[in-house]
Amino acid sequence: MLDEYGTRTATVITRMSDATNPMNQDQLDEGHPPDAGRSRAGVAAALFAVIAILMAVDLLDDSQTGADPWHLLVEVVVMMLAGAGAVSLWRGWQQAARRVERLDTELEAARLEAARFRQEAAEALRGLGEAIDAQFERWGLTPAEREVGLLLLKGLSHREVARARDSGEATVRQQAQALYRKSGLRNRSELSAFFLEDLLLPHDER
Repeated sequence: MLDEYGTRTATVITRMSDATNPMNQDQLDEGHPPDAGRSRAGVAAALFAVIAILMAVDLLDDSQTGADPWHLLVEVVVMMLAGAGAVSLWRGWQQAARRVERLDTELEAARLEAARFRQEAAEALRGLGEAIDAQFERWGLTPAEREVGLLLLKGLSHREVARARDSGEATVRQQAQALYRKSGLRNRSELSAFFLEDLLLPHDER
């Protein structure tokens, strides 16, 4: 009988050891969702608690009927292990809940930061466009020369600008030369450098 109790106890202990960590690192690496691990931990904790209660009731009944001392000892050990497992799993479930809550908070903060960055970037682009247009105005460019200048700043070649404006490449080259002459710049590189250095840098660094 003692051997039978020992075998049963070893089996119970092994199962408890396996169940006390329902969401181990290997499972996380495999991509199991945290909610699934928390749910399993809650269920396992409840089962351990039920086992501990049932063992306590059985132990009380056996003690009153004069059961074998070894039998009572095994039941005490199993009851204590079940109680410890329930407590351990409950604590793990609470820690997992706190981690999920913290991750949700951090995710929401990251989303707000991304939205704020997009808004600031849009405002910066609008400001840059207005600054370029104002500089073109100071240079006295014609509407056609302004359009050519914007397309050149975007990186288009003379041929691509001509295709985009449905005009001849020679006309585009003439308009580009007029832009350079009025601005005092020599080529597209100096045009791009003008706005990158004089418009994008802080005022005290120009």
